Amino acid sequence: MPGRVHRPGRGCVLSKKVLITGGGGFLGAHLAKALIAKGCQIDLLDNFSRGVKDGFLEKLINQSGVRLLEAELLSPTGIDELGDDYHWIIHLAAIIGVRHVLERPYAVLTDNVLMTSNVLRLARRQKNLERFLFASTSEVTAGTLQYMDLTIPTPEDSLLVLTDLAHPRTSYMLSKIYGEAMCQQADVPVTIIRPHNLYGPRMGMAHVVPELLKQAGELPPEGTLKVASVDHRRAFCYVDDGVEMITRLLEQGVDGTFNIGNQDAEVSIGDLAQIIINTVDRPLTITPLPPTPGSPVKRCPDMSKTIAAANYKPRVGLKEGVRLTYDWYQKTIFRGEEATAQ
Repeated sequence: MPGRVHRPGRGCVLSKKVLITGGGGFLGAHLAKALIAKGCQIDLLDNFSRGVKDGFLEKLINQSGVRLLEAELLSPTGIDELGDDYHWIIHLAAIIGVRHVLERPYAVLTDNVLMTSNVLRLARRQKNLERFLFASTSEVTAGTLQYMDLTIPTPEDSLLVLTDLAHPRTSYMLSKIYGEAMCQQADVPVTIIRPHNLYGPRMGMAHVVPELLKQAGELPPEGTLKVASVDHRRAFCYVDDGVEMITRLLEQGVDGTFNIGNQDAEVSIGDLAQIIINTVDRPLTITPLPPTPGSPVKRCPDMSKTIAAANYKPRVGLKEGVRLTYDWYQKTIFRGEEATAQ
């Protein structure tokens, strides 16, 4: 079953007032763009520890009904002045990224939990809250993959097993598992999403797709693209498809946990690198590097539950999505015209 439905059909969302934490980031800004197009009133909340105030964000906040709020979610009183009339609260803010996880695991664990706690406290005092959406992560099943026989493609009801608590990377998955548990006990109407390798324009540079696009574009002819974890497999999902699934889940008002991804776009990192070489149209070869420590060997979501609930199946193939991503980075970032998230 896809989850309990609070209201039938894809209702009109023109009157929704929406708060997006982490609204200046990759997924937050793309979600905001989609919801603005539907007529929603949007408050984007961010402290810009990772995100940037670029042209993409500037276009959003210059539209009617959109506010950019800079606030600190770690402070118990940091968001006390926000109103009590939000219909939807979308909680995306978190410390993410492998570099941050490896260098600051204690902060990743404690700060992510504290931010979620404070935003849930805000949600619980809303007068007419219809939906609290929490962004978890595909990392929550990493321990199950490591120690047990994880079903792949992986359904949402898979058993969750912790990796070694002493490993820094465990801090992120544990913060999200704890966040899921808090949401389930908070007595608010909640939808939990587990994004699986979303990519696209404005995702920053600390991700495999833009990293390899940049490296491939800067190499001389006959150069060598250095690629880690070439045999690891991922199912990449273009951001527009991810946003469409999320907005449909919001409109349907379904409780439960949902994968956000594209199981039909599973590929090895080595094959992804070859797609990127073909996209930049340069005569390059690939030099394999050792696997990234702690990186799961394979990750692919079972999308049947989400497709049924959202009535939507991802439409952008990997080659097309990489091309769209490259075109945006080539025009906007690689020429040095704008900065992007770290």
